[in-house]
Amino acid sequence: MTTETMTPTSIATTVPGLDADDAVKTIPILQGRLAALLDLHLTLKHIHWNVVGVNFISIHEFLDPQVDSVRKMSDAVAERIATLGGSPQGTPGAIVKFRTWVDYELNREPTVRHLSALDDVYTGVISDHRAAQAEFAQLDPVTEDLILGQLRKLEQYQWFVRAHLQDATGDVVFRDRS
Repeated sequence: MTTETMTPTSIATTVPGLDADDAVKTIPILQGRLAALLDLHLTLKHIHWNVVGVNFISIHEFLDPQVDSVRKMSDAVAERIATLGGSPQGTPGAIVKFRTWVDYELNREPTVRHLSALDDVYTGVISDHRAAQAEFAQLDPVTEDLILGQLRKLEQYQWFVRAHLQDATGDVVFRDRS
């Protein structure tokens, strides 16, 4: 059963006290977050494999803890979907199906280009997570708490990325997308 065909009566009562209508509304929003986190996980690993140039090794090693953390975030979101009675969709096709953003375009590029593009990726994921959090505030406090915890880490990772892109005045200096 897909989230498109779910109804309140098709969801087993897996979360006592949570309105079935709210669970039905929560699941597809979570599915979008799952797709975004799976995509972010793969994008981070792609950057890890393709970054070159100045500070290569520090950026190469800097990304792996983020990869691991984002993978755990996706697992938590998938398990929340299942807890609510849904069926998490984590296949490559599902990532593409639920994607609302353009695919990461860089391949073998210097560190500063990847970090600048990664800053944009984090902006998109964080913005969409914040929008989902606002919806969850009306639907389910437990799901909202899950997303809030992820936002803390995602915002910190973006801060780490931006720190690499700042000049002596603190301004982010690299934005070239050519």
